Order: sequence, then structure tokens, then C-alpha cells
Amino acid sequence: MSKGLSLFEKRRRRNRTALKARAGSRPRLSVHRSGKHIYVQVIDDAQGKTLAAASTLDKDVRGQNGANIDAAKAVGTRIAEAAKKAGVTQVVFDRGGFLFHGRVKALADAAREGGLEF
Repeated sequence: MSKGLSLFEKRRRRNRTALKARAGSRPRLSVHRSGKHIYVQVIDDAQGKTLAAASTLDKDVRGQNGANIDAAKAVGTRIAEAAKKAGVTQVVFDRGGFLFHGRVKALADAAREGGLEF
């Protein structure tokens, strides 16, 4: 077994360093998906604080299946609302090593429709 990083970890690091280089003072919209759920946070890297968060484990969305595109759309609209409450309208999208299709793309599109700019 090799001691190096997996391809996923390499892609995650490469993506995150590129985002930090061009983000400026914008917060980061970080996405994580598992087999059962999808999670998203708006993170201010300058202060190291989470400004807003949403996931399929929230009480409003919990009854649905978390591993489908409809649930990802619901989480995308929820994060857009939470970010607006926190006073954030412009973010940098951090897909976190996940490919931009399926649930990740559905979440991003719903967040854009909700008013976030990235």
C-alpha cells in the first residue's frame, strides 16, 4: 500500500488551493456528500468561522431521502436563505474534490437560484 494521497485527496487539495488563491475576501461554499446525505457550509476562511450551514439532516428535510437530487436542491435553497440572513451574497464554490454533476450540480444550481453569486 502506498503512503501517498488518494486521487480524491489530491483533487481536493488542488481545488482548494486554487480557490484560496483567487477567492479574495469572499467566503467559501463548501460541499460534502456521502452515500446517504449532503452537507454544505458557508465558511469565512479569514476568521475561521462557519457563517451558515445546511444539510439533509436538518429537521425540515430529514423525512426525505438525502441521497437524491431533490434533497440536494432543497439543501441548496436552504443554504441560500441562511447565507442571506448572515449577510453573504457572493461566495466561492468549493466542490471539495467531488465532480460537478448530479447532486453537487443540483445543489449549486439551487443556491444560484436562491440568490448566491458564484
